[in-house]
Amino acid sequence: MPEPKQTNKDQVYADPRGQVAAFAFDETVAEVFDDMIRRSVPGYGMTLSLLGIIAQHYAKPGTRIYDLGCSLGAGIASMGAKLKTQDVTFVGVDNSAAMLDRCRPNLAAVEKAHRIELSCQDIQDTLIENASIVVLNFTLQFIPQEERCALLTRIREGLIPGGVLVLSEKILFDDPQIQADLTTLHHDFKRAHGYSDLEIAQKRAAIENVLIPETIDAHETRLSQAGFARDEIWLQCFNFASFLAFK
Repeated sequence: MPEPKQTNKDQVYADPRGQVAAFAFDETVAEVFDDMIRRSVPGYGMTLSLLGIIAQHYAKPGTRIYDLGCSLGAGIASMGAKLKTQDVTFVGVDNSAAMLDRCRPNLAAVEKAHRIELSCQDIQDTLIENASIVVLNFTLQFIPQEERCALLTRIREGLIPGGVLVLSEKILFDDPQIQADLTTLHHDFKRAHGYSDLEIAQKRAAIENVLIPETIDAHETRLSQAGFARDEIWLQCFNFASFLAFK
């Protein structure tokens, strides 16, 4: 599977800060994003690699595949590398110009075989139509909670019959002990990948009121409310999970 070319090491939160600003997908983060997410999200690499298999199964000729919050294009790169279906258009959407500036060079191999459209806009303004697959990889968690159902409803309406949504999110647990255990394991995962306690603490402070996770039950209830016929968890690693939701 082709990998994004961004290899700069994430040291965004390595130095002590008197005040930690809210996390943003700015130029500084874009430069190190590939390293940041791979060292921060357990199972991220497997999520990407299996997207290609999902695309092989559910993509239909003459349809569109959306990656909403596409960042550096790793999801599209994975799907495009595996997909043999002809006449498919990949649509990558992100509201960070810094991300999209780095995205297209990572998709050069995919662009030889498939059409690619990249758009810098809020995904809540994106028209979803004739889609066989929509991917929301760790994106919904940045949308205000009261606006999430409307977005999922529009996605479901834009999917063709039998179309699928891939929804990957950080998750919470109702049981306080399970939540504490998996948070500890997540932080241990970060330490194992070279992050210091200072980096972990400052990143957590930066993202605390920006990334709002929810329980599995909350996600499944909302998917049902948005009109999806069924959903299932196809991958979970610590406090991160990915759902397949079917129209």
